[in-house]
Amino acid sequence: MTDLFAGFAKDIASKEISKKTNSGRFMDLDADKLRGGYYTSSELTAWLCSWAIRDVNETILEPSCGDGSFLVAASNRLEELGMYGPARANNLRGIEIIPDEADKARKHLKEGLGFRAADVVETSDFFSWWNRPDRQDFDVVVGNPPFIRYQSFPEPHRTRAMDIMKEQGLSPNRLTNIWVPFVVAAAAALKEGGRMALVLPAELLQVSYAAQLRSFLTDRFGRVDLIACNELFFEKAEQEVLLLLADEARPALSSSNPCKVNLTESDTVSDIVKQAPPAVLRGSSPKTVCHDSEKWLKYFLSADEITFMRTLRASDKTTELSTYASVNVGVVTGKNQFFVLRESEVNELGLQEYTIPLIARSAHLVGAQVDENGWRKLADDDQRVHLLHLAPINGTKPEGALARYLLHGEQQKVHQGYKCSIRTPWYAVPSVYVPDAFVFRQIYDFPRIVLNQAGATATDTIHRMRCKGGDPRTIVANSYSYLTAASAEIEGRSYGGGVLELEPTEAEKLLMPAALGDAMPVEESDSLIRAGRLDTVLEENNHRVLQKHMGLSKAECAMLRTIWEKMRNRRLSRRRAGKKTRG
Repeated sequence: MTDLFAGFAKDIASKEISKKTNSGRFMDLDADKLRGGYYTSSELTAWLCSWAIRDVNETILEPSCGDGSFLVAASNRLEELGMYGPARANNLRGIEIIPDEADKARKHLKEGLGFRAADVVETSDFFSWWNRPDRQDFDVVVGNPPFIRYQSFPEPHRTRAMDIMKEQGLSPNRLTNIWVPFVVAAAAALKEGGRMALVLPAELLQVSYAAQLRSFLTDRFGRVDLIACNELFFEKAEQEVLLLLADEARPALSSSNPCKVNLTESDTVSDIVKQAPPAVLRGSSPKTVCHDSEKWLKYFLSADEITFMRTLRASDKTTELSTYASVNVGVVTGKNQFFVLRESEVNELGLQEYTIPLIARSAHLVGAQVDENGWRKLADDDQRVHLLHLAPINGTKPEGALARYLLHGEQQKVHQGYKCSIRTPWYAVPSVYVPDAFVFRQIYDFPRIVLNQAGATATDTIHRMRCKGGDPRTIVANSYSYLTAASAEIEGRSYGGGVLELEPTEAEKLLMPAALGDAMPVEESDSLIRAGRLDTVLEENNHRVLQKHMGLSKAECAMLRTIWEKMRNRRLSRRRAGKKTRG
């Protein structure tokens, strides 16, 4: 047992060293990322300025100018339009909070341009500058605002930023990334009819904290163009980015002239910059925005497809998964290395009576169901599928093998971790229950829901589903359809790696039949999926559930499949492109 404890300690120590090493490397190599600063290429800044700046008399603001690349591009654009010499400085204004960066911007403007750069670049907090009573409004805003989490943005700058959002009618929270108030304040600094060209995270399309911003933009502009790229703009950032081109600024929504949102895709950044903006945007088709919390991911679809999905969600033929079940996160142990064990560890440590079956990874869920035999195979393969489950029992003091293991955990300072330190006793993992089914949190192909017949719970890498009285088998069986798959691609969010992620509230919004149909039985679906024949399951349920039971036409079913495949293939192609780019 001593050797096993030693191995356990080494395992934890190596992970902590790795964590610290990675943190150190992150601090050394990714200081730009920590302060939210990534510089846009000169080709892309020139392209954005060529779209945004259309007259020599226009004034241009860059709210977080960094080393001045956008300001240089704006100056060059004014020269293209016929304004020469130092007079261009009167049309430009850059704000930069970091003095060294502001000095770089002044230097870049002065070199070869003859600018009095001090008149162009001001070292200031953008939000403090925005609140000045003598602040002017601008015709154009260009830039690449910093991507900084709420908790990482220092005071008093954070409070100023959030106050501006509130003043503009938005309600920020602790999830709000600081790029959001940058966009709000920048838009509010525009003259009527003005334009804004920004490089933003693709989170704009999908995350809940940007929902209000999406409505704000469609209220404040007559037209919004979004350009998404399958190639990462900033490779080190590992952040999917898009271009926001907002035109026809206005003080409020005009009911007679609703905003049109257009989304254009490109394979690479070079494909964008080698064409003039009108040519890039020419292929987009305007989509009418619904002023609610719906995500803009759906704007990758055609106008007809968007209308179809909206109509289907509002119809009496569909309902949400939440009608049948609730979805919640898996078990949060506070230290999986301590609480999640292999069968060999359980046996050698003598902890058999203190563990329950566990599904620790989505890779352990292969088909449409997991039963006791499936779990037992994982345990026999010495996978980490045992959860140390020690609910407090009337203050009973642990004894024997359990006491020795808990003491070892304390020697390794497991009890001092945040999650463990705030519960009593520290080793009692909360919210341990056996769900009716598991819901994938991270999805590569299909949003699978897996029937739980193994009596197992799951870690927080997987969601747990509990039914509200219906038959779990029928609910799971009806989830294997193009209807549920298409809605998952719209309700979830995807990042640079091509994985679709569903939070519990998003999973509960997945579309299901309003009345459950005679879907292919789970056992049959399970066998086919394990054999790599998911398409067979979906086609069978296409006939049984969507057409025969719900009454959808063949054309409507074909559109659902097209929507799912279009959205899925788009994110998967970004995953492949990202791997290729990183070599």
